[in-house]
Amino acid sequence: MQKKKTDLILSIDAGTQSVRAVLFNLKGNIVDIVKTKIKAFFSNKPGWAEQNPEYFWEKLSETSQKLLSKNLEYKERIVAVTLTTQRGTVINLDKFGKPLRPAIIWLDQRQAKKTNKLSRLDMLILRIVNMKESVIHAVKNAECNWIMQNQKEIWKKTDKYLFLSGYLTYKLTGKFKDSIGNIVGYMPFDYKKKEWTSKTHRNYKMFPVEQSMLPELVKPSEILAHISTEASKETGIPVGLPLFAAASDKASEVLGSGVIEDNVACLSYGTTATVQTTMKKYKEIIRFFPPYPSAVPNYFNTEIMIYRGFWMVDWFKKQCGHLETIQAKEQGKNPEELFDKLIDEVPPGSMGLTLQPYWSPGVKIPGTEAKGAIIGFGDVHTRAHIYRSIIEGLAYSLKDGLQRTEKRTKVKIKKLLISGGGSQNKNVLQLTSDIFNIPVEKPHTHETSALGAAISAAVGMKYYPDYKTAVKFMCRVSETYTPNQEVSKIYNNLYNKIYKRMYKKLQPLYHEIRNITGYPEKI
Repeated sequence: MQKKKTDLILSIDAGTQSVRAVLFNLKGNIVDIVKTKIKAFFSNKPGWAEQNPEYFWEKLSETSQKLLSKNLEYKERIVAVTLTTQRGTVINLDKFGKPLRPAIIWLDQRQAKKTNKLSRLDMLILRIVNMKESVIHAVKNAECNWIMQNQKEIWKKTDKYLFLSGYLTYKLTGKFKDSIGNIVGYMPFDYKKKEWTSKTHRNYKMFPVEQSMLPELVKPSEILAHISTEASKETGIPVGLPLFAAASDKASEVLGSGVIEDNVACLSYGTTATVQTTMKKYKEIIRFFPPYPSAVPNYFNTEIMIYRGFWMVDWFKKQCGHLETIQAKEQGKNPEELFDKLIDEVPPGSMGLTLQPYWSPGVKIPGTEAKGAIIGFGDVHTRAHIYRSIIEGLAYSLKDGLQRTEKRTKVKIKKLLISGGGSQNKNVLQLTSDIFNIPVEKPHTHETSALGAAISAAVGMKYYPDYKTAVKFMCRVSETYTPNQEVSKIYNNLYNKIYKRMYKKLQPLYHEIRNITGYPEKI
């Protein structure tokens, strides 16, 4: 195929809240986009989060059809397709490729029974390094283990066990393939070698899925397969176009933000908040918890995650943001836009109100017993102080994660690129720069996951010789925020003297709460 400057890449982004179909040109600019909101999940029992696999496909097809029917000229210019999806959502298919049960969404909280498939030596080592409880937590939270124990007939009929990325690849091409960059979750995967494990590997003992049930893996920027005739009829995507492997939404977000050097970090203020770096070497920031495959082949993304990240803003909206919700509806805005004013009403540090954002407990950081906490209340504090303390608490927790990363990798981070919903708020960006005391940059587009996937396709199509060159031409900075040194001093004192000491001081109380109430469940 002859390359033209007018060629376009179709990037499909199937996230938790929406499905996006985005057309990018070779400069990383959005030519057109269609976004379809989706229902994230349904719950038949408390704590369950499921969605019908066909629903994802229907919404992908609907979104793609809307985009491509708008302008036939654009459709004719598409030379490649790529896909990025939410992580950790699993699907069981029978031998005919039909779903056997609803997909279990990554937000699901059901737990399997504890099993003893790990050897005594494994358990002894884990106990010595204080990781036994965290590993058992992973075994109990593995969807495959729950299905094996509670829906034995379903597991018996399961011919293929896929992530959502693998399922949508199958629907688009008819092939059971997936990108190495998408393998993030409870699977028998060797993260260091980036391949499915043997039966002697610890991860297989924890998550015993037979290799015949898993998809063939290819590297990001390689061709997965080509768009099938059937998929073309349903989606409107021209038949025969190559589908290029990309990576998961978080890994693609890192790449699409322009983070490709090890001294730059990507901070995502999404539903789950993360701070990630891109590294050539395999480095476990927390022992026995691997870095994930990067969107760049043969690289890794270190990651520290705050499970209930910018979800905290949604929590605030429901509990304290009724006024903004009503006003936003009247003005045709999102309530989050009006919350920006609340930050302006409160001085840096929220007059001592300090929040620990552990509304959902961690696996190792901070620990499975953890609770959320707010300390420092006085009669001067209002809901505006609470809102600002939420944003500050999230930034503090991510700063703690970044410092852990710097300590383990021995690489000093010079700047942050910020993506996710929170990146649309100027006050949040400035606050983050002040807390981290380093420059913060905002990418030129909010659609960083879709752009990251498009970059993989552009490299695969040989428009650019490598990822570094592709990032240079397809990623740009739209805004830069530098720290206010006087404000940074306030935050530095609050972070080191208050926030960093909170967990250690409160941990004994968290254990007592757990013992008394049974929540979170003790492992």
